[in-house]
Amino acid sequence: MKQGFSNEKYIEMQSAHIRERISHFDNKLYLEFGGKLYDDYHASRVLPGFEPDAKLRMLLQLKDQVEIVMAISAEDIEKHKVRADYGITYDNDILRLKGILEGMGLFVGSIVMTHFTGQYRAELFKERLEKMGIKVYRHYLIPGYPNNIPLIVSDEGYGKNEYIETERPLIVVTAPGPGSGKMATCLSQLYHEHKRGIRAGYAKFETFPIWNLPLNHPVNLAYEAATADLKDVNMIDPFHLEAYNKVTVNYNRDVEIFPVLKAIFERIYGSSMYQSPTDMGVNMAGNCIIDDDACKEASNQEIIRRYFVAKAGLLKGKVSEDEVGRLELLLNKAGVTEEDRRVVVAARDYAKQTNGPAAAIQLEDGKMVTGRTSDLIGACTAMLLNALKTLGGIEDEVKLLDPANITPIQKLKVDYLGSRNPRIHMEEALIALSAGATTNPLAKKALEQLPKLRGMQAHSSVILSEADEKTCQKLGIRMTVENMDNER
Repeated sequence: MKQGFSNEKYIEMQSAHIRERISHFDNKLYLEFGGKLYDDYHASRVLPGFEPDAKLRMLLQLKDQVEIVMAISAEDIEKHKVRADYGITYDNDILRLKGILEGMGLFVGSIVMTHFTGQYRAELFKERLEKMGIKVYRHYLIPGYPNNIPLIVSDEGYGKNEYIETERPLIVVTAPGPGSGKMATCLSQLYHEHKRGIRAGYAKFETFPIWNLPLNHPVNLAYEAATADLKDVNMIDPFHLEAYNKVTVNYNRDVEIFPVLKAIFERIYGSSMYQSPTDMGVNMAGNCIIDDDACKEASNQEIIRRYFVAKAGLLKGKVSEDEVGRLELLLNKAGVTEEDRRVVVAARDYAKQTNGPAAAIQLEDGKMVTGRTSDLIGACTAMLLNALKTLGGIEDEVKLLDPANITPIQKLKVDYLGSRNPRIHMEEALIALSAGATTNPLAKKALEQLPKLRGMQAHSSVILSEADEKTCQKLGIRMTVENMDNER
């Protein structure tokens, strides 16, 4: 895919803009960090050239000024809330993220537990953190939040929260997921800083929607697709239009909450530091697009991909019809169809040709590689092996897997593990391939091609097994599926 975004320009421009924003206040800025700090794969899909760790690398430009505060909701701890992409609970994820950030040389000062009401598991987690030498603070639920502003901005509201001791001028407040109380943490700190005679500032770093792209630009529509389950809707920022007569894009939740935020700012400081939700943002991503057409194409592909993911989720009972309907409307708004995803057409055509399940993957040079189900392997496994042969310049007639190595695996699956289908999955095929790589140089060469599959688009004419889904995720293959003929 053509590069449409300059990662280098972004890191330089974004860090400079944040430094400039810090200077507006008493050398203390609380920066609410929306989205994923470390592994923003959505951004890398819709802005080709954006590295998943770009925001982290940007913060490294400011590492001497940055202190990170990690927020986690006590309610999420109590409910064992799980991060879907990693399958781990929020409390374990926050420790994972802390380790990653500190490993990169960033200073994580503390963890704040929000929405705290004395939850049992939250208390246990607090004890666990403190035994590890981690500073922990508690922020409490405030009755009537966010509308009862006189109570919120008082000693019985924000004043009851424990003041987070910080050392550096830029305080990045991040979290393992949405609803963790990042904004409330920032605003509570503004109240406490003000009482201490410090005029601290607040800003919001949210990559999407991109404020200086058109409302219906595919990049912004792809953000709506990514948040279809939350029912987020992009809209023109009416407050910015009124204040500056300038059209900018924001989304419904920020627009709806802004009057409350403005009232809170006015109650703390006597006046508001911002006149619009757009004013609060510091995102420079829109200024770093170097090929708009490439970003439009990538974003259109992401909208189609999200649509297929939602349709598959609907068949599995995990997604609502409303969510699929919203994505279908976004397809229409973007002016694209299922067939605009080339791998979909290739997989469907091959399935008709072979009268059975089929899969297709598009390699970096645009070449389409297909695979079909056989007695030994499933369609996605065949597609994977064929792709590795193509990338390694290995003749198509070469059998990378020796049937003598596959038969014992099938016997194990059926006779001892109770599987009804003897066909081997993608991961099992890779294990068999690696076992043969010690004696077969072509198998070794095929395995060396695996990194080249990351970011490639693929489609299966049947719903994948859970095992194959996970393997595609591990390999970084952007897989979509359809129908209910499940290969197990």
